[in-house]
This record gives sequence, C-alpha cells and structure tokens, in this order.
Amino acid sequence: MTETPEQRARDVAYLIDHTLLKPDATREQIERLCAEARRYRFKSVCVNPTWVPLCASLLADTPDVLVCTVIGFPLGANILGAKAFEAQLAISAGAREVDMVMNIGALKSGERDLVERDIRAVVEVAHAGGAQCKVILETGLLSVDEIEAACRIAQAAGADFVKTSTGFGPGGATIEHIALMRRTVGPQMGVKASGGVRTLEDMQALLAAGATRIGASAGVRIVEQALGQADGAEPSAGY
Repeated sequence: MTETPEQRARDVAYLIDHTLLKPDATREQIERLCAEARRYRFKSVCVNPTWVPLCASLLADTPDVLVCTVIGFPLGANILGAKAFEAQLAISAGAREVDMVMNIGALKSGERDLVERDIRAVVEVAHAGGAQCKVILETGLLSVDEIEAACRIAQAAGADFVKTSTGFGPGGATIEHIALMRRTVGPQMGVKASGGVRTLEDMQALLAAGATRIGASAGVRIVEQALGQADGAEPSAGY
C-alpha cells in the first residue's frame, strides 16, 4: 500500500525536535513553537531551560509531544556537577529529554575520565527522572578520532543519544559525521543530527546515513515539503 503524503508527513514530524534556542527568543515565539508542535505532532520542542515550565504547561494535554531542553549550553565548559544540577531542575520543571553539551576542552586535553563523569552524572539524573539524555559532541570542533572517542565515552556513560552540534559552533550536521557516529555506537544508541538541517532532502540524507532524530528550526518547512507543499513555511526559529 502506497504511503499517503499525510502519513509521510506524520512519520517525518515524529523524528524532529522542533527547536528554538536563540538567546533573544520571546515568549510569543515559544508559544508559536508549541502551537506548531501540537499541530504537526513533532517529537518534541527543544528550548532553553528558562522556557521549560511554559512549554510543559502549553503541551500538558499533548503527551506525545515531549519537552526537550539543553544543558551546559552552548559551550559545555561547566564545573563538574553543574550540568547534573541544571538537568535536575529542568526535569522537575517538566523536561522529558535533556541535550547536554560534552566538556569539549576536557576531551581535547585527554581528560576522558572527567568527560565520562560529567556525562554520567547527567545521565543518572535524567534516567532517575524518567527522561532521556542526549550528548552534544560539537563535531565541528573535533577530529575523526575525537568524535569516535566522544561517542564511546557517551555510550559507556549510559547516554541514550549522541548528537552532532549545538547550532552555535563552527559547523552543523554532516553525512560523514553521522555515518561515523553510527558506525561507532552501533545500533544500540540514538544518533541526532542537528545544525543546518533546512529541507526534507537534508533530513532524508542524514537519516540514510544513520541518524534517528533530527534537531531543526525548519521543522514546519520540512513537514510541509513532505506534504508536497513546495517550499513550505519559513522556519520560526533559528538553530
């Protein structure tokens, strides 16, 4: 049986974290993000921690749309323990997924034990609160060897996903990095592609390379492309 455009659009939306992480995002923009998520049934809205209570309230009657937030964002260079505390507060406020930024400088300094302890602390808080934890590697700052090492550390620490980018670093998701991350973690972990995913074609290429989740501010445009509506709407957020 041939899949209808509506079915394809639902399948596409279910893989997207509808994202607004701009520092100047307003309450009105966040409300619109949640309304779009409710309409299209995105997997989640991904927002800065300050907006978690609002999103949890707006989406309380839409349990299939999760509230996702970012931890240690966007640099990841927090003192050990700070990210875990931030994650605990966010989960208490209604977050069901947390995307934490790895300690990039520690990894590049060879301090892999510190990196793992930092991740594990957030993972434990997340899982205790019924939430998933994704680890943002910021692949644009890493070599191939460092991406592989970061993936293995995140996996050893019990994370649910590895993720390419914050959207504020030197590069976004690439097919090559997604394929490398998938080869490294195998089928057991999720791989999230984020940063620069603007079209349905972008999304399909990254999924084919091994991604299982997409972070994008252009979610409405992508879903409307899946519906066959030409270029779709302009994204309401930046990422």
